[in-house]
Amino acid sequence: MRVLVAGATGAVGRRLVPLLEAAGHEVVGISRRGPRPVDVLDAGAVRRAVTEAAPDAVVHQLTDLGAADGAANNRVRVEGTRNLVDAARAAGVGRIVAQSISWAYAPGDAPADESVPLDGTEEAPRSRIVAGVRALEAAVAELPEAVVLRYGILYGPGTWYAPDGAVAAALAGDPEARFLGGTAADASVSSFVHVDDAAEAAFRALCWPSGAYNVVDDEPAPGHDWLPVLAEALGVPAPERTGGRAPWARGAVNARARALGWAPARPTWRAGFADQGV
Repeated sequence: MRVLVAGATGAVGRRLVPLLEAAGHEVVGISRRGPRPVDVLDAGAVRRAVTEAAPDAVVHQLTDLGAADGAANNRVRVEGTRNLVDAARAAGVGRIVAQSISWAYAPGDAPADESVPLDGTEEAPRSRIVAGVRALEAAVAELPEAVVLRYGILYGPGTWYAPDGAVAAALAGDPEARFLGGTAADASVSSFVHVDDAAEAAFRALCWPSGAYNVVDDEPAPGHDWLPVLAEALGVPAPERTGGRAPWARGAVNARARALGWAPARPTWRAGFADQGV
């Protein structure tokens, strides 16, 4: 299969491309940087890139997180995805696999499966985040075969949670550290996934039925559980435990992806945080 990977130089894309090539796929990678620079916000440039690549499938791993600018990342989700889907349709591509997130679900007490609707809140900034996710997933679903991967919080090399990342810097007291997230050791529940496991899911998803899949590890956990473990692994001070919980911070379950054969090599963040590498 000829596969176009949009976001080939990102934290997941860098791991996905070798998996595809090792399986015998022909890969064309595009990103803002690298040998084939393409600005996903430039509709004409995206259409030319997809037309020239003539792929059988597109894998969308595009983000704009370098400056921890939520508005910029949302623009990629909305406008960038729109451009990529339009270009794929014009080139006759019927299959797409796209990166989404697993913390956009409506509030609840238990970890969410894919039947839970996206959050309908009108409260900013969460409303803007969910609107971007909704737009991304709706655009992707316009193609005949569309798989949406709702990743947990990514950790591992190239992420904010790596030993050289912004979270370590923030926990160490660096006021200049920037990332989208928090370091409150409260009862808000998160689900994580290592970038290698996310890449493995994206690789496998080329053959999955259309639909949304949570790509998370096996242990959703409150901040007061996972933050001390992360801090110890990073060699930085752990934040003090606090109370409270964001109602939407419920974590997610991965049964649907597991049923298709995917399983995280790092089934829990407990061991995974200490095994990140840089």
